[in-house]
Amino acid sequence: MLYSRVVHNRDIHSWYHCLTVNSRRYYRWESPISLPTNSLVMNAMLRIRSLALVVMFLFAGTAYAQVTVSGVVSDSETGDALPGANVVVEGTTLGTATDQNGRYTLSVPSGTHTFTATFIGYDDATEVVTVRDADVTLNFSLDFTSQQLEALEVFASRAVERKTPVAFTNVDKVQVQRELASRDVPMVLNTTPSVYATQQGGGAGDARVNVRGFNQRNVAIMINGVPVNDMENGWVYWSNWDGVGDATSSIQMQRGLSAVNLATPSIGGTMNIITDPTANTRQVLAKQEVGNDGFLKSTVSLSTGLINGKYAFTVSGVRKTGDGYYDGTWTDAWAYYGAAAWNISDKQRLDFYAVGAPQRHGQNLYRQNLAAYDHEYAREVFEEDGLTDGEIDAILADFPEGGRRWNQNASVVPGGLSFPSEQQNNGFGNVDRGSDEYLNERENFFHKPQLNLNHYYQINDRSLWSTVLYYSGGKGGGTGTHGSMGWNYDGPSRVIDVASTIDRNQANGASRGILRNSHNVQYTIGAISKFKRTINENLTAEVGVDWRTAEIQHYRTVRDLLGGTGYLRSDSDFWGGERSLQPGDRFNYDNTNTVDWIGGFAQAEYSKDALSAYGMVGYSAISYSFEDFFRDGGDGNPFTIDSGTLGGGQVKGGASLELNDNVSIFGNAGFVSKVPIFDGVIDDFTGARLEDPQNETFVAFEAGADFRSTDRKFAGKFNVYHTTWNDRTITRTVQEISGDDGLVNITGLNALHQGVELELAYQPLDLVRFDVASSFGDWYYTDDVTARYTPDQGNPASQEEINIYVKDLKVGDAPQTQVAYSITVFPVDGLYAKFIGRSYSNFYADFDPTSRTDIDTAGRQVWETPSYNVFDLNVGYDIPRDMLGTSRFDIRIFGNVFNLFDSFYIQDATDNSRFNAYRDNGVVSMADDAEVFLGLPRTFNFGTRITFK
Repeated sequence: MLYSRVVHNRDIHSWYHCLTVNSRRYYRWESPISLPTNSLVMNAMLRIRSLALVVMFLFAGTAYAQVTVSGVVSDSETGDALPGANVVVEGTTLGTATDQNGRYTLSVPSGTHTFTATFIGYDDATEVVTVRDADVTLNFSLDFTSQQLEALEVFASRAVERKTPVAFTNVDKVQVQRELASRDVPMVLNTTPSVYATQQGGGAGDARVNVRGFNQRNVAIMINGVPVNDMENGWVYWSNWDGVGDATSSIQMQRGLSAVNLATPSIGGTMNIITDPTANTRQVLAKQEVGNDGFLKSTVSLSTGLINGKYAFTVSGVRKTGDGYYDGTWTDAWAYYGAAAWNISDKQRLDFYAVGAPQRHGQNLYRQNLAAYDHEYAREVFEEDGLTDGEIDAILADFPEGGRRWNQNASVVPGGLSFPSEQQNNGFGNVDRGSDEYLNERENFFHKPQLNLNHYYQINDRSLWSTVLYYSGGKGGGTGTHGSMGWNYDGPSRVIDVASTIDRNQANGASRGILRNSHNVQYTIGAISKFKRTINENLTAEVGVDWRTAEIQHYRTVRDLLGGTGYLRSDSDFWGGERSLQPGDRFNYDNTNTVDWIGGFAQAEYSKDALSAYGMVGYSAISYSFEDFFRDGGDGNPFTIDSGTLGGGQVKGGASLELNDNVSIFGNAGFVSKVPIFDGVIDDFTGARLEDPQNETFVAFEAGADFRSTDRKFAGKFNVYHTTWNDRTITRTVQEISGDDGLVNITGLNALHQGVELELAYQPLDLVRFDVASSFGDWYYTDDVTARYTPDQGNPASQEEINIYVKDLKVGDAPQTQVAYSITVFPVDGLYAKFIGRSYSNFYADFDPTSRTDIDTAGRQVWETPSYNVFDLNVGYDIPRDMLGTSRFDIRIFGNVFNLFDSFYIQDATDNSRFNAYRDNGVVSMADDAEVFLGLPRTFNFGTRITFK
């Protein structure tokens, strides 16, 4: 068996498994509902995007008479006819091809026959039909991308229902299109167990995702099987992948160890995103969306269809603008996606993918004291936390109410003020100011395209060789302040006093305070190659290599002198004294980091009857280097240092067993030794190599069950997990009161993550479906730890070692109890409405590492934020073609309302903030000591999509 995939029948009450063996497909009926995807509940009323096979057959009477069988072969997703498709009667010489309207007619003798419909780029469809003396209508709806998408799914190590022994949830294209609504990609995963995604400060692309208590540094994010986490620190910047949401074919969220066999180990889980392959039919798609606060998004997609049976191309472009809900969080973005396929032969194929999103947007990065947003809500929370009326009054007096839209990073430009320079410099050239209304302290600008070239070679019936070469190169950065700014303290937190800063700089001549750019200019080149061999009908072996290298430049440049004639600095040993810097000049730091990675793995899979099992071992060797162009290494050349080679590995395996047609069980276990991230080995502020960096290690166990009712109306998944993480490394950038950044490096942190997860789906009628996804975690730190703090200036002598008292404190940053529930209705043909609710509790704030240094407060629990509920509504209507009066195009209208009831709730919180806390009561870990982001209020997105044939 080379690979397998799930194929869904249009009839929601049945589904079957398609196995590709020796280039032939065999089908075995299995259970009905794959959780919690909506596509399996889209019956004939949801013609668009249903992954299905419609079979209509009629029975009639006489044995040996010639009977006419006719019908239409169409695309199950779009309903388009497939001209030139083949329909054959197995075991005979009878067969025909469809005409330009996808219609066919066959004369066959009466009896029982097996009919098969085939079309290049689609799954074969087979149906057994008994014909007698009456004509029979037999229609086929074929599933698209039988080869291209299957190969991608296999290459990306996608889990298979009732076979792969890991906990996972599939989110298909239908669900992504209906529920994402142009938000950042992780937001669509909030209805899956143990996954918590927020938009943080509301800036476009500033989302984050947490899985089982692990932030996204420790969650492997993959696009078409290629990891996209930052090579230095593991973070994912979703603004770089803005175009992915529109091109997503499916997302699989594998929690825990995951089935991914790359040398890259996943801790919290693996988010496996598969993008759209090239379309095999010609079409043009246009989509227009509008939303709150001036949001506009236009999308155009063009597909050539399959050319001469060998080539196909798809390209799409996106333009997105908006003001943003929070002050100054405007967005100005483009995105593009391209796919090309070349069927070299019946054994080889090349696929090419390109995705990118050049953008800039205003940010809201600083969490605030709760009182800064709304005094009434703050009083309610403070009272529940036990503060007295007098204490609350004092806090409210200290933090004037800025309103729910308050953003400390956006400073209002006074009316009539003219900037000395109408443009700013982003380090690569002059750019217009992002807003006339606000001066943005924090702005992000970046473009990080990714190019993949995939080669699939079916060497023979038993051997498959898959390789991807990829390149990702990005440049951009983020802005901030530097030097002595004029500040306005009239609001709940300080903001730049624009007029005062300009006046002070002009009076001084040289600028005392400026806006700066912090740059990240990088490239990554990599290759992943896998060879899979079927040993026998039960055993498959696979080996692979994972190579990549990255170079990342970090430096600062002057962005805006704000009225001064220059900015006096003497940062470099090679300058020979002080310089008056102009916009675009580098200062403060200028260094280049490299990351080199080589890894390999071996895996074996065994499958016989009801038992499936796998085991894998992987090893990776990583090295880091650092070069400081402002620091003399002692020989007149820039200072350099390297880490040497650091090794890490993993061993994992699991098994699943189908107890009967309705119940299957699974279990897995694994050990991972993970090399620390760059900042855990080399301090790129000082260039110092940390002494004896320790690998992070974790041991994980997981067990669960899948169950389905015999009437195919109810299905569920249940699993438990237990993960211990030792010698954990955390590197955090913290901002000083001066506006400079400092680095906190924590090593040797140990934690325990354990919990249970449950998914349920019930569809009593074709018109309605119910879904529930819940998780109950228990995550906490098990030991105290030491940390190293380095201030922004990068002076090694100023480093401090501090004790962090975290033993028994809860792991924060995500609710440990999560329940998502939804009801979907399909009242008439083409119409759907989905009402989603989410409830969160046992939600502990993230903690500020430097605030846990006082032994007198050791053991005081992290602040627990208030529980909350939030509700969303998704609706849409595919206008029937008979209403349009044409089959040349399809129209869909849709709408989404998020936070339907406009609830106030805290979605992100940091305990014991050093900036926006009120500390006069002398008690830590209370609501007044925290800084938070509120969840967005009611927002909306409406649009229409037209697909031309």
